[in-house]
Amino acid sequence: MNMSKKTVRDIVKMKGSEKIAMITAYDYITARLVDGAGVDIILVGDSAGMVVHGFESTHPVSMDMMLLHVSSVARAKPRALVVGDMPFLSYETSIEDAVWNAGLMIKSGAEAVKIEGGSEYADVVKAIVRAGIPVMGHIGLNPQRALLIGGYRKRGLSDVERERIIEDARELEKAGAFSIVIEYTAADVAEEVTKEVSVPTICIGSGPYCDGQVLVIHDILGLTPTPPPFAKKYADLSSIIKSCVGKYVEEVKKGLFPSREHYFYSYERKHSSSST
Repeated sequence: MNMSKKTVRDIVKMKGSEKIAMITAYDYITARLVDGAGVDIILVGDSAGMVVHGFESTHPVSMDMMLLHVSSVARAKPRALVVGDMPFLSYETSIEDAVWNAGLMIKSGAEAVKIEGGSEYADVVKAIVRAGIPVMGHIGLNPQRALLIGGYRKRGLSDVERERIIEDARELEKAGAFSIVIEYTAADVAEEVTKEVSVPTICIGSGPYCDGQVLVIHDILGLTPTPPPFAKKYADLSSIIKSCVGKYVEEVKKGLFPSREHYFYSYERKHSSSST
């Protein structure tokens, strides 16, 4: 495993040569674990709003929340590239707001930012890149715009949507995005996008033909009560955690914890000091 620090340039060079593995993380401990497992990119996603904070969507997520999660992940000093997700209304209101908020992400430890939206945000991407901040695009299903399209719907099923998604990818590439996430989009459309653009594409629920894949950490660990249909569960940590905590509760109730190795007496310290 190559343990050198991943940069945006490294990710771009992986297109067509090595699949990109991206996973979400929202805190110091998880960032250390996924980085040790060899991921290429850690996405500090606004999905934290749902899987960490219990919101029903990503809309309530604020910049302050995201900056806290980004700084926590950054303190793990991961080898993987750290990408901070721009939350709802952090870049839509104006180009100035977008650049400023993207800058706050970088100041908090992110090495790139991700924004949802296609050609309509090409000018925003261009301005952020002009400020010296790498941008990852996000097309297909945009969860922040789920209200506009009637929920978390599959994308790319019609010719109109297909053409729009391909055009979005082209415009984001022209604007300077170094990579593009394609979410919940027909696999053949994602494949066409991947062939159309020279920057890496990273799929989530969009088939095997992209240059990489991304999933939410809670989904693959079996911690999400109702994971999306495209997520694969690699473990059932929910049951393991319940079992461990259940044993702890039982031992506390029965007086079995703490046992002797878990505590000390003050006279032990006094005896130890008087005998030296």
